[in-house]
Amino acid sequence: MNELIFFLHIWIVLAFALGALRLGQAALTAFIGLQGVLANLFVVKQMSLFGLTVTCSDVFSIGGILSLNLLQEYFGKDAAKRAVNISLGALLFFALMSQIHLFYQPAPFDATHGAFQDIFSSSLRIVFASLATFYLVQQWDVRFFPYLKGKLPLRVGLSLFLSQLLDTALFSVLGLYGLVESLFDIMFMSFLIKCLLILVSAPFTVFAKRFVKNAIPI
Repeated sequence: MNELIFFLHIWIVLAFALGALRLGQAALTAFIGLQGVLANLFVVKQMSLFGLTVTCSDVFSIGGILSLNLLQEYFGKDAAKRAVNISLGALLFFALMSQIHLFYQPAPFDATHGAFQDIFSSSLRIVFASLATFYLVQQWDVRFFPYLKGKLPLRVGLSLFLSQLLDTALFSVLGLYGLVESLFDIMFMSFLIKCLLILVSAPFTVFAKRFVKNAIPI
């Protein structure tokens, strides 16, 4: 069941990325920031996928970098840099608001505070590790992507592959070191799933160019 949901999840994120691209620079920038927040919110949940244990945020990590590459391809490097800074602002705001939310004393009949506390407090290290990783990988991608040559699908695929290798290594060290039995196994499994995501999303860039060629300036 998780596998079916996983592929549906991928295509929904890709469809919304395509819709945001067609709407223009502002929509795609907002979508990048939103995926950053969702990735940091959902990273604390783990699931079994193809016999491996992974987090539920990997789709958003791929979707965020893919959206960033599309933004840079169609609207330029300056637009991508602004999107990275906007994403950082959104992530910092989310992290701060999540902690302030916990300071409120719940009403006697409230039944949700415990769930919020489990998500936002017990995983604070993971959230900030994910935040730092997301921002650093975006910064690296913005600088690396312009140096790639060739057709858009090839450039996006290579950029995604290398950025997710960096993403996996950084997050595993910052967020999971000392907390898991085998850090290498976690890194290997996570990167394997991300490679599958990249392969599934590869045809999307070909379709995207055809879909938006008359809708936005290229």
